Amino acid sequence: MKALLHMWKAFGFSLQGLRDTLHHEMAFRIELAVAAILIPTALLLPVSLIFRIMLISSVILLLIVELLNTGIEAVVNRISTEHHPLSGRAKDAGSAAVFISAVNMAVVWSFILFDLIFNNS
Repeated sequence: MKALLHMWKAFGFSLQGLRDTLHHEMAFRIELAVAAILIPTALLLPVSLIFRIMLISSVILLLIVELLNTGIEAVVNRISTEHHPLSGRAKDAGSAAVFISAVNMAVVWSFILFDLIFNNS
């Protein structure tokens, strides 16, 4: 029973994290809007199951990394809003992770769409 209660509370914290991020982070709202377009598109495209999984996973990965980056930024800002080289490195690393995830998503989608358009005609 305790484990179930713990899981329920953890679920609530997760939802609160999503709500807070949606409220405070424009980048996450944009990425979520993109996800709302790309995920249904991936489900409708005539591609193999593995390609479909790759398309959807690349979008979800970007959302996950953006959430982690938001957490890093919040912790750094909680400690101090003064500029410090270590704070800058932490924020820049989080931002770089988001960038790499976005590039990964673009590459996955590009290769699969290229294959769909030019190899299945």
